[in-house]
Amino acid sequence: MLSYILRRLGAGVVLAILVTLITFLLLSTSFNDVAQAILGTSATPDVVDDLIAAKGWDRPVIVQYFDWLIHAVQGDFGVSVYTSLPVGPSVLQRLAVTLSIIVPALILTVILSVFLGVWAASRGGVVDRIAQGISLIGYIVPGLLLAIVLVVVFAVQLKWLPATGFTPFAEDPGAWVRSITIPVIVLTIGGVANMAAQVRGRMIDELRRDYIRTLRTRGSSTTSIVIKHALRNAASPALTVMSLEFIQMFGGALIIENVFALPGYGSFAFNASLQGDIPVIMGITAFGVLLVTVVNLLTDLANGWLNPKARVH
Repeated sequence: MLSYILRRLGAGVVLAILVTLITFLLLSTSFNDVAQAILGTSATPDVVDDLIAAKGWDRPVIVQYFDWLIHAVQGDFGVSVYTSLPVGPSVLQRLAVTLSIIVPALILTVILSVFLGVWAASRGGVVDRIAQGISLIGYIVPGLLLAIVLVVVFAVQLKWLPATGFTPFAEDPGAWVRSITIPVIVLTIGGVANMAAQVRGRMIDELRRDYIRTLRTRGSSTTSIVIKHALRNAASPALTVMSLEFIQMFGGALIIENVFALPGYGSFAFNASLQGDIPVIMGITAFGVLLVTVVNLLTDLANGWLNPKARVH
């Protein structure tokens, strides 16, 4: 297992290098435009060239990349060309905001999806149709429309929750919960729509297998069969779906953060892209690849624990 973990980490490192290298190569074509944007439209070409030289953007691109990579490995991702703030702490601060929304939403998604999927697969009939109907609502109703409805009802009319903004947990735990409630609900409903159907389908397949019929003939209780045997075997593919759901939520954070004016990772990446803030874009890319690699690795380890046949030594 240790060698497997090391191989996956090595693959993650290679992926991170390739993604950041490609990103840097693409960004290198805009050095002149970024310098012009920093100085303003009235800046002369000579002044623009001086800034490019001062930033070191006139050096060979591959030299610039490896210079960035060496510093990044040491934890130095440079500073923003607009705010002069360190990129690393800025990205981590925004990432914490995004994860404070995604993690609770993912936990709720897993709990509700497992409940609905197991409930529908084990009961069938009307119960199955009700569970499928709940999942279908999540597919049909657009997340943006749902967000607007929830804001109108709970923020504007009832005034129970804030419509926009974010309060850090350390500052006020109660206000933090209120500030993330609506975004978490929106993400959870969309997540359940995707994951519950997967859990249901996998559970139905498991409950039809020969070993389940054998357990029933031996007098095992339905609860024991469903929880101890079928659900455990169905959990492995469900974990894979969960990791994909996390990545999907992470990628879709931009919309949620813009709707609710949250100072998160997605809005930070969007603003940096608009400004052409090259150090920030590179930092965001590096942290994003690292996070995806860690999530995939943890998913593989959990699958190995649940299914010994899938373990790699």
